[in-house]
Amino acid sequence: MSVPDTVLEVLRGLATPTLANAIDETGAGGVLLGLHAAGPGLRCVGRAVTAREVTGPFGSFPVEDFKVGHMIDAAGPGDVIVVANGGAPVSTWGGMASYAAKLKGIEGLIVDGGVRDREEIQEFGFPVFSAHMVPTPGKTRIRIEAIGEPVVACGIPINPGDIIVADGTGVVALPADRAEEIATLAAGYAKDDAQAMEEMRGGLSFREALAKFAKI
Repeated sequence: MSVPDTVLEVLRGLATPTLANAIDETGAGGVLLGLHAAGPGLRCVGRAVTAREVTGPFGSFPVEDFKVGHMIDAAGPGDVIVVANGGAPVSTWGGMASYAAKLKGIEGLIVDGGVRDREEIQEFGFPVFSAHMVPTPGKTRIRIEAIGEPVVACGIPINPGDIIVADGTGVVALPADRAEEIATLAAGYAKDDAQAMEEMRGGLSFREALAKFAKI
């Protein structure tokens, strides 16, 4: 199923910790642990376009197997590319790919593995979240085995079309068929948080707020 744009708009206003509360409550989706933003202020929300890779020593694969351009071609405006590479500390993505993806309107990149060119990624303002930031190139080390198939990234199953939300705190994945439910629940938590802060400005203590608003 395709998640409606209206749900994505709700998710754009929600932080990953709030969504993680809703993930706990529903038992759907998951948090991709160990991923970090390439720079401050980067955030993305979009439908997943998936890719699965394998990595070996230098010279393991033909250059032609390193099909980064194919990943970019498979994604469109608003999509988030999700690369599953088993946490390998080898770069599958860099500055030029970020520039090309930004021009195409791709929303962001999630890599259970490595990327490089932090300064260029920050310069282009393209949201990249990865397990490693390394200079080691992927050519002849990485083979892209599949694009557009179910993958497991950071231990979380992700299907094409699932929703990815990433910010400075972390990355969460929401199954497409549960995204609206999770978004609605999380939006309620965010409303409670705002109300709790308003009441604390009026004299409510933090302990009282915790008792009144259980999901803070």
